[in-house]
Amino acid sequence: MPRFRRHLKLNLALQGGGAHGAFTWGVLDRLLEEDHLSFGWISGTSAGAVNAVALASGLAEGGREGARAKLREVWEAVHKAGVPDLLRLNPFLAGLSNSNAFAHVASLLSPYDFNPLGYDPLRALISETIDFEGIRTRSPVELLIAATEVATGRPRLFRRAEISVEAVLASSCLPTLHRTIEIDGVGYWDGGFSKNPDLVTLATESPVKDTLLVEINPLERREVPKGAREIAGAVNRLTFNAPLLRDVELILAVREALRGRFGAKRGPQGALAAHRFHMIEAGRYTASLSDDTKLKPDRGLFTYLHAAGRTQAHKWIGQHLASVGRRETVDLAARFVHRGTATAVEEESEDEADVAASRA
Repeated sequence: MPRFRRHLKLNLALQGGGAHGAFTWGVLDRLLEEDHLSFGWISGTSAGAVNAVALASGLAEGGREGARAKLREVWEAVHKAGVPDLLRLNPFLAGLSNSNAFAHVASLLSPYDFNPLGYDPLRALISETIDFEGIRTRSPVELLIAATEVATGRPRLFRRAEISVEAVLASSCLPTLHRTIEIDGVGYWDGGFSKNPDLVTLATESPVKDTLLVEINPLERREVPKGAREIAGAVNRLTFNAPLLRDVELILAVREALRGRFGAKRGPQGALAAHRFHMIEAGRYTASLSDDTKLKPDRGLFTYLHAAGRTQAHKWIGQHLASVGRRETVDLAARFVHRGTATAVEEESEDEADVAASRA
């Protein structure tokens, strides 16, 4: 064991994905075991926002172990509360939930129809488990929680000093399931429509020059969706992946434009071009799951994805953690622009075995 290890610092970019965000819980759980690693800024959207505030609250209350305990507390509470599975609020919809008729009927009803009282179990859960005052006053990490302005479609970033229950609910507000969240007279929907998560602000404003992206949603699925629910799921996947793809394309375009230019590292564009990105992805696990599982917090699913997140984080630590502060470890162009699936296919069986072993 070496007598001295560099202290490493990372920003975190946490993508949304409903119940699939349990994968990110597993990633964070494993990263928190590395005592020479700390976090700078955290950008989170939807489920990524829930993970971000759980991490920030836990760190403020009890350091690393406090953060691990807080993440577990939140995800166990999600399971117990049935969040975000709101079908149980309406017996008629719940009865249709396993039939093809559900997609048609649900598309005809708004949350103002099937949930007239506006009950949201996520509000109670977040209020009871997260100390927002502690985050605002004592958290060692900065936060960028993304929501989308309904009127304009533009992103709104809630920072640590203004973080609240309402901000997290705004970031997680799927308009087909939840009533619009209003903050200071402005209506907000899920941040995944505009930033999922925000990479550009992290790279241009954070003093920490390395960012780890935890990607939840698979970038591609080869099968052609034919059923109504499968088509709706594909539309949602494409919609919520689009903001991340736009951020990556912007980063690559700025790098190309500044390549070889004198003084290119100055200013926001220079910071964006020079920023080092790293990535842990859940796609090989979530691609085989139906889109419905994002809305059904099943204990077995949480256990599986938490173990998968820990497995992938453990591999990333062994292969890439030493590169933090020195070099980028993800080829953004290859992953997002000229993406191939050979590597994922080759590694899938090995990863499944690792997850099974970690659950045993």
